[in-house]
Amino acid sequence: MRSAIGLIFVGALAAIWITNAWLTERFAENTRVHAELRLELYTGNLRAELDRNEVVPLLLARDPALIGALSSGDFSTTSARLIAAQKEIGAASIRLLDASGRTVGATDRYQIGANVVSSPYFVEALRSRDTVFTVSTNDAGAYEFNHSRAIVADGKTLGIIVVGADLSQLERRWSGIADAVVVTDSEGRIILSTEPRWRGLTIPEALEVRSAPSAIQRAFQVTTDWAAPPADAYLKGRAVMRSEYRITFRGWKMVGFTTYASTRERVNAVLALEIMGFAILLAGAFWLLSRRARLQSAAYMRESADLRALNARLTSEIAERERVQKELRVAEQTVQQSSKLAALGEMSAGVSHELNQPLAAMKTYLAGARLLLQRNRPEEALSSFQRIDDLIERMGAITRQLKSYARKGGDAVEPVDLRAAVSSALTMMEPQLRSRTIRVSRNAPRGRIMVLADRIRLEQVIINLLRNAVDAVKDRRDAAIEITVEAGSHAHVSVRDNGPGVSDLEKLFEPFWTTKKPGEGTGLGLAISSSIVADFGGRLTAHNATEGGAVFHVELPLHRPGETHEALAAE
Repeated sequence: MRSAIGLIFVGALAAIWITNAWLTERFAENTRVHAELRLELYTGNLRAELDRNEVVPLLLARDPALIGALSSGDFSTTSARLIAAQKEIGAASIRLLDASGRTVGATDRYQIGANVVSSPYFVEALRSRDTVFTVSTNDAGAYEFNHSRAIVADGKTLGIIVVGADLSQLERRWSGIADAVVVTDSEGRIILSTEPRWRGLTIPEALEVRSAPSAIQRAFQVTTDWAAPPADAYLKGRAVMRSEYRITFRGWKMVGFTTYASTRERVNAVLALEIMGFAILLAGAFWLLSRRARLQSAAYMRESADLRALNARLTSEIAERERVQKELRVAEQTVQQSSKLAALGEMSAGVSHELNQPLAAMKTYLAGARLLLQRNRPEEALSSFQRIDDLIERMGAITRQLKSYARKGGDAVEPVDLRAAVSSALTMMEPQLRSRTIRVSRNAPRGRIMVLADRIRLEQVIINLLRNAVDAVKDRRDAAIEITVEAGSHAHVSVRDNGPGVSDLEKLFEPFWTTKKPGEGTGLGLAISSSIVADFGGRLTAHNATEGGAVFHVELPLHRPGETHEALAAE
């Protein structure tokens, strides 16, 4: 019997050792995966904040009121206008600089009159005609993130508009979830951090800011993490793992440090149950040994006391396990909240995605108008300005349509020539098609094909299909897109490409599902397009062609004079 007890004891030690090593490795990997997922969510929030502020300088640089103020030198209402724009757009700060670098208008009135002629956002904006992004430090040593753009009128630079992005709110949000998160620039310098003392340092320098743990702390750490994997670094005297995620923006990189505390708690909870099982087994063996040896009553009472103490330990371990489970539920709720915030960031990125094509077309018309004015042809230049005005109205309509996949109809419809809608969509896509070698063929009948729809929303559907086709053939040498317009019992539009095709047709029209890389697409385009077509009483389908490539097919009821939109939708 004593030899059996010895074997049980040795087996228990071996089982505990193997279980601890296996569970530590498994739970540490799970912790690393969760840390990488958090970094991916944080990266999405950061890119969404930067993208949201990038388009603001372009809009303000074309504001007639600001151009007029710089031309006349009257800045009495400029700051009030910038404050109103700040409240509407949600930017952290907006400043207007004249050509000499003097601040003539700002949302922070204490900055008015300051000369920033040597600041990077002023110098680089003067050198470029596009919106520039700069990272600089202010007088207090804090980092500033600014988008700036030159305000040009009649070929002359009148001033600079500077829009600041407040990324400190992201730092505060990260500090409430992760142990430590930093963002480094292309040179490895920390520009964002949940640890304020780390900003401006490299990561090795930042880790040395904290003093090394004392001998007592190291001894305690060895006893608690005796089987943990080697630490990547030490933060506040605790072993941490390091996770990195590259940000597709100017060579930035996000690094997160996560402690092994949660891993040890989960491993210890399992080991406690295993120890309790072996303890019960040993207790039973001792009880049998006591009966066989016919110990005296006093010895039996001591064994009973040991059993009562063991029961108390079991109760304590069970209570500890319940506490760990409650903490895990709180952590799961925190992750769900982070997912909601990431979805909001993707919706913001979706707005910028939908406005890219009108902005590109506006840039083309503006360049043409400039040439016409230089050649003293103002009548034709006015035509280009009218087109730019139409595109601005279209952009406003597109932002209202981005929510259309969540509601059912409700917009006014009218008879629309399907061929004209396709031609208008191709005009909108012209800058993007010219930038790549893509053969575009269009097949359409000579007669008009009338459908009952909202023209802007219909063109939005066709533009979304064309944009997806352009993305699908971007790696093809013989890139080709074919657009076919037909009429039978219904009106039909087909967009076909010779790309790789669609891998998962079942999930194609689900919101936020996309085959593109993170940061390149939101997964809303096809979901929105399908909802728009359904509002018009039609349907949007997709399939892979036998000879390769994907085919998207739009079917709409033909417009028959005298029939209402509800009657067509019922068909």
